[in-house]
Parts: sequence; C-alpha cells; structure tokens
Amino acid sequence: MTEVMVSVGGLLERLAEGPVICAEGYLFEFERRGYLQAGAFVPEIVLEHPELVAGLHRELVHAGSDVVEAFTYYAHREKLRIIGSEHLIEPLNREALAIARAVAAEHGCLAAGNLSNTNVFAPDAAGRREVRRMFEEQLQWIVDAGMDFVIAETFSWGEEAMIALQAIVETGLTAVVTLAIHRAPEVREGWSPADACARLEQAGADVVGLNCIRGPETMLPLLADVRAAVRCPVAALPVPYRTTPQEPSMQSLTDPGCDCLPGYRPFPTALEPLSCNRYEIARFAVRARELGVGYLGLCCGAAPHTIRSLAEALGRATPASRYSPDMSRHAFLGSDASLRAHNRTYATEL
Repeated sequence: MTEVMVSVGGLLERLAEGPVICAEGYLFEFERRGYLQAGAFVPEIVLEHPELVAGLHRELVHAGSDVVEAFTYYAHREKLRIIGSEHLIEPLNREALAIARAVAAEHGCLAAGNLSNTNVFAPDAAGRREVRRMFEEQLQWIVDAGMDFVIAETFSWGEEAMIALQAIVETGLTAVVTLAIHRAPEVREGWSPADACARLEQAGADVVGLNCIRGPETMLPLLADVRAAVRCPVAALPVPYRTTPQEPSMQSLTDPGCDCLPGYRPFPTALEPLSCNRYEIARFAVRARELGVGYLGLCCGAAPHTIRSLAEALGRATPASRYSPDMSRHAFLGSDASLRAHNRTYATEL
C-alpha cells in the first residue's frame, strides 16, 4: 500500500497523481451521536459543540480522507429560517469553515467549502434569483476563509447545480459539482446523469459526478455513462446502503424484517439493517476506480471504518490502518499458536 497523500498542490494536481478521497456524511453521523435533529438536519452543532465537529474531521482524515469539507450542508438561509435560526447563518458558516480550514492545515489536507441543494429551487425567474442569492452569500464566506475548492452537491435539479456552478466560477475557485439521482435515472429536467454532467463540464466544472441518494450497486451503472460523456475527473460518493434496481434510492428502501410502527419506513432514521459492510464498500471503490472514477468517497451513512476500507481498497495505508482487522489474533478465529487450544475449545460456538 502507498501512504496517505501529503500536501502537494491543489485538487486537480492531486487528481493527476491518483485518486482523491473525500469523506462526507456529517449529518447522519451527528444525528446518530445525538447532536443533530433528524428532520431539520441543520448543523447547529457547529456553534454548540465545535470541538466535536473538529474531532470528526480528524477521525475521517485518520481514516484516509484527503479532504476536510466544511460542515455547512443545509446551513443556508432557507433551512435556518425554517427552524427560526436565520440570525445564525453567518456565524455558523464562518465557524464551520474555520474549523475545516484549521484541521486541513494540521494534516496537509485540502479544505473544501460546501454548497448544497436548497429545496426551494423552482425553474422560474423568482426561483433562480432566490437560490443564486443563497449561493453567493455562502460563497463570500468560503472565499474569505481561503478554502482550496468548493463542493456543490446533492442537486436533483440540473439547473440548480448549474446556478451553483456559475456562482463558483465567478469566484475563481475549483468546482466539484455532484448530482443526486433518485428513483428515475435522471435529474428533474429529464436529462440523463451523463448529459447533465456533460453540461456542467462545458459550463466550467472541474470535477463532475454523483453523490448521495443511491448506494453503490445502483450508482455504479450510471457512473460508467458519466465517465464516457466527460473528459474531466469524475466523482462518486454513494450512500453506504444496499440499494437495488427495485429500490434504487435510500428513500425507497424497505425493511421487510421490521413492522415496528404504523407507516414505518427505514429512511432516514432506521437504515442500519440495510447498511453496506466495509467489504462491500471496498468492492465499490475497486469497481469505481476501474471505471475511471478519480474522486471517491461516501455520503450519508459514512463512518470512519467505511472510509478506511475504501482508502485501503485503493491501495492506501492510512493512519487508521494500524488498527485494521487481524483475525490471526482473535480468540476464536485466530491462527496464532498460543490460541490454538483455545480455538478448539470454542469451535462449536461459531
């Protein structure tokens, strides 16, 4: 295995040398830990517990992430307005960016600003103006923070992604733009993922691809078409859930083994039984790399152990690889001579 990347150049320079890993999934992880409310999914933890945000950044770098992404997903004016905290928008964004910038500097990683889907986009003049204002507002804070590049992500509308891209291009920062594909294999306008990514590349995106919503098995077929349609680097950050052709998105997943509540559905708070294991994530990383994907990661549901598995599948030795599984030392499964008699004793329990 090669060592984890060191600080050399910007995003495009690193991509020219080999794969770049970006760990995402902060919303779900902090909700699981009890510091963020499911439903609203607003990252107030940035102001309430900044030390925990910095800690998760460090855990994900330890696991192999080359990028520290500011935790500003859904930290836009519309989401904060809904929960009555619109006055927090500037301090929340600036604090998240400062935390990410500081942790990236500690470890020689890239620091990324973030723009996300607004959920208020409409394909009319008023809708376009509203989301453009929100993106420009956040981008000013990103520029002030001195971030290395911007991730604009989880767009179901191709045009909303395009508006975000246009605003990023005007800042001069490198732009990674990723689309979210739901049940139908297209964005809301009816464009295929390959067509939408080609449009984004032509409009100035430096990296294009897909993130969130779909798991590895239902994202991979779309990635092949995207890779064939563009010349720029391609990004792939699925959710680590076992989506299928019949249930291609995490929102559409069902869990026949549980009927615990009337109208029960796994998304978004009971997806654990449908999670990919670390070996499935490793297989995804290998298959995506074989397709020519260079910017890899995981979105909602990601955890340090799955990021480590992804990194190691790409040939990396991460700081966390010191603690990668070694079953030769296991009390029941181990092969070490000192464990053999013990193994025989417990063999019937396995």
